Amino acid sequence: MLTRAAMLLLLVRDGAHPLGAGGVAREVHDLYARWSVTLAHGTFPTDDPLWQYPPGAGPVLLAPGLLPGPTYFQAFVTLTLATDALVTYVLVRGGRDPRGGWLWTAGLPLLLHIPLARYDIEVTALAVLALLTLHRSPRAAGTFAALGALVKVWPALTLLGAPRGRTTREAWTAALASAAALLLVLALAFRSPFSFLGGQSGRGVQIESVGGTALMLARRAGWPGHVRYQFGAMEFVGPYVGVVAALSLAGTAAAFASLLWWRVRARRFSAATPYDAALCAVLLFTVTSRVISPQYLVWLLGLSAVCLTARCTTQRPVALLVLAAAGVSALAYPVLYDDVKAGTWLGIAVMAVRNTLLLGGVLMSFRSLWRDTKE
Repeated sequence: MLTRAAMLLLLVRDGAHPLGAGGVAREVHDLYARWSVTLAHGTFPTDDPLWQYPPGAGPVLLAPGLLPGPTYFQAFVTLTLATDALVTYVLVRGGRDPRGGWLWTAGLPLLLHIPLARYDIEVTALAVLALLTLHRSPRAAGTFAALGALVKVWPALTLLGAPRGRTTREAWTAALASAAALLLVLALAFRSPFSFLGGQSGRGVQIESVGGTALMLARRAGWPGHVRYQFGAMEFVGPYVGVVAALSLAGTAAAFASLLWWRVRARRFSAATPYDAALCAVLLFTVTSRVISPQYLVWLLGLSAVCLTARCTTQRPVALLVLAAAGVSALAYPVLYDDVKAGTWLGIAVMAVRNTLLLGGVLMSFRSLWRDTKE
């Protein structure tokens, strides 16, 4: 409660405290609230290029506007804090090691007030529930994973490490059935549920991504590109940006192929393997993405916490790297974001450290997962 009170105080004073660039809460005030009005009329915001989310995000963003009494912002933060409390409870009660609950409790404030002004805690909650119910009820796990995937895609990766046989069949069958049923409901309730696909295809290279760090260094060496606000993020434009974006997509494809290869070759599944595989997969897709927004660290903190609930996990060193990356991410945004945008040496150094921590975590995570599941 103390850590969340501190986060809430920072959010209330957003823009009025010495933590660099303000406006962290602007996304809730300006975007989410506006989208909720459009959603309340039965359609997704198809005319807004900033709408880049799967259809399951619609009900999540609509819910605060349906609460009587508080403003949209107040209701959104209240629901986010309630979901945060649920995640904490599930981590403490659902695992055999209390370190998972401690990591979530102490790790989330490292991102300052960003988690309270995004809906990534809600998405992470669905992923946490999917993982921690997998052994008890594969069908429930599949349903939670499907719900999460329809909100922000990546929770589908929580089923990657499901033990072979009945558990995998039941989990994936439930996931596919749940996804199909929810998509049908959303298609009947809202117009244009798949409009987000066009927005995603147009994304460029965000300044906080691994490719963005390379372009920062190139700019210091004379590359003529510059930074522009587009698609809801600060992205690079200029020569060879398309090449860097293509390399990122190729890296994502390689990550997917590596995970499939691991799945085919894995022979030994422990109680922690589904947790470890989920963290490894999301790390891989994060570092190869064209976009690494600071709220992505909420996902990684949640998955790291789930790993630590199992005493046999191989990901404890990776969880420490994720914690460090979360702290550095808060330096990158909002504390030193002006330096990051300007591409100063300080901004480059902060992004290089954060992305190096994530890259190191990926290598350590995949190696540990591979070794632990060999015959």
